[in-house]
Amino acid sequence: MEIRAAVAGRNGKLSMLELTLDAPRAHEARVRIMACGICRLDVAMVGSPRVSKPAVLGHEGCGIVEKIGRDVTGLCPGDRVVMSFSSCGHCSSCESGAPAYCLQTEKYNFGCERPDRTTALSSHGERVGSHFFGQSAFATHAICTDRNIIKIPDDVPLELMAPLGCGIQTGAGAVLNSLHVKPASSVAVLGTGSVGLAAVMAARIAGAASIIAVDVHPSRLEAARALGATHTIQAPVDCLAAEIIGITGNGVNYALDTSGDHSVIHQAIQALAPLGAIALISEGSGAAITVQPIQMMLTGRSIRGVHQGDSVPQTFIPALIEHYRYGRLPLEKVVTFYDFDQIDKAMTDMIGGRTIKPVLRMNNSKF
Repeated sequence: MEIRAAVAGRNGKLSMLELTLDAPRAHEARVRIMACGICRLDVAMVGSPRVSKPAVLGHEGCGIVEKIGRDVTGLCPGDRVVMSFSSCGHCSSCESGAPAYCLQTEKYNFGCERPDRTTALSSHGERVGSHFFGQSAFATHAICTDRNIIKIPDDVPLELMAPLGCGIQTGAGAVLNSLHVKPASSVAVLGTGSVGLAAVMAARIAGAASIIAVDVHPSRLEAARALGATHTIQAPVDCLAAEIIGITGNGVNYALDTSGDHSVIHQAIQALAPLGAIALISEGSGAAITVQPIQMMLTGRSIRGVHQGDSVPQTFIPALIEHYRYGRLPLEKVVTFYDFDQIDKAMTDMIGGRTIKPVLRMNNSKF
């Protein structure tokens, strides 16, 4: 069928094009995309050689199932769904219940093709990359796999659920699944974009007594307070570690870095209380972090990387929806909607700090 998509070209720019979409194969489904969140990763990949071009990006899609492959179970045409990251299903990580650490993550999420090297998209016979994070949802329709599609209830607003597939589950999962934040503890969230604000909301769900939000944008710190932060620090500051210790007394029990800034991460490590832990969920610029082993040993501090919030989307996304239902995860406070044609503006607004989580409405309609 013919669809419309935002295609990342070899020139490092997005273009709205008409493409041909294949029919779904045995373990695939065709979804009419109703909305798709924009993540900083999408922005980075537009001009990155990590993804071969041309390709359709977008990995926070939600929509309605139109057609399923013969071997897909548990889904029917008409089902409302959210899409998340993809995984192989048969490596040691997947089989142990840790699909976020699939041994073939790069291939299945950044390869922009099926495992057999074919793509589901083409333009006048030219190959166009599909299956970015198993979906390529910057389009009116997408082919996804039965491993990265999650059916959602009919009583929640579909377009608000789009960011659950990556940004929200990453931030919330880092707090609830990875760090296992305890009641009455203290948490520092470094960077309060959508991932950081999801962490703030999750820290409140976990019952943290002190939730410290750090960011350069006053508007985002204001949003953090509205979502549960008990303290805010506007960066840059002369000594972030001293500021955090001044609030907590003996240091913070948990820290979560979304900035990827090595100097911020270094300060956060210094601000950890004995037995404190920091989760790193942004690759940033790839800069190295220097730590002193004896300092880590004597304090029992720990550093760990976190991908996709250690989530199993089929169980964690429904849990997040329950938090939304009961007002504990007010997604409407972080989302700003844009028409599909406004994708460039949405990305610019996000990078500039004017929008926290932009979500594209593919059909220019409210659901």
